[in-house]
Amino acid sequence: MSSPFQAIADPTRRQILDALRAEGPQRAGDLAARFPAISRPGVSKHLRVLRQARLLRQERRGRELWYQLDATPLSQVEAWLEQYAAFWEEKLRDLKKAVEE
Repeated sequence: MSSPFQAIADPTRRQILDALRAEGPQRAGDLAARFPAISRPGVSKHLRVLRQARLLRQERRGRELWYQLDATPLSQVEAWLEQYAAFWEEKLRDLKKAVEE
């Protein structure tokens, strides 16, 4: 099984998640059409990694597979990033101070 960290490490997979977030559930073929430089089996591999990380829900409607975003596992990523919030706040304070001087 893939972790959310592994799943979002790839820019194509992040683009798939962005498309589902912005536009809602989509058919596998429609998602694949967004990436003309990637073969359909290649897009299917990305979808499989996202499913294994539980970032996607898959539903069969007749002969079509539909995918929907499930962002719940991204809470693990958010929790990890929160550890760096103080670091970035300090850097922003330093930048503000430098600009004001």
